Amino acid sequence: MKKMLPKALLLTGLVLSISISAFAADDKKKKPAVMSGASAKMLANTCAGCHGFDGVSKGPATPTIAGFSAEYLTELLIAYKTGDTSSTMMGRIAKGYSDDELKQVAEVYAKKKFVNAPGQEFDEKLAKKGKKLHNKYCEKCHADGGTAADDDSGLLAGQWTPYLINTMTDFRAGTRSMPKKMKKKVKKMTQKEGEKGMKALFSYYASQQ
Repeated sequence: MKKMLPKALLLTGLVLSISISAFAADDKKKKPAVMSGASAKMLANTCAGCHGFDGVSKGPATPTIAGFSAEYLTELLIAYKTGDTSSTMMGRIAKGYSDDELKQVAEVYAKKKFVNAPGQEFDEKLAKKGKKLHNKYCEKCHADGGTAADDDSGLLAGQWTPYLINTMTDFRAGTRSMPKKMKKKVKKMTQKEGEKGMKALFSYYASQQ
């Protein structure tokens, strides 16, 4: 015959079980999505496989992110996470991090030095034309010839050309949201200069090595 536990003991066990479950659930809510307790440097190191050590990319389709504005990079990473900015890989990767972790990653790379992509081919004649077009249409937001890391704009000068081309293609296709000022400038420039004007801009940015 099985022995029955006293009712008081059963009640105590039930209360304890409920309390532990509630504590575990509450504790789970408080933890970041992944890597709880990881330092900002450890979080940033997970990006090295694609963006290179110190955020300096060695591959033309992957941008160098060292030296970007922390605010700009944070907004971009969160946009990848939410799906507001389309991507092939970044959206899936960013979903594994909390917003706070993405901010920490951005702050790490913002403190590093941007390094121009080496050995990119460009047309010298187009590059000269591109400089004039940049000064007329792009300089206001992408200051100092596209080298300034302002809060709301990325670095253009010396960036990998294939990445810039792919990004602009996404902007113009509507798969990536284009800021109103940028949309107005791009439309105005392409109406006047055509696709050759866009190529001139890319040549100008590639010429800064």
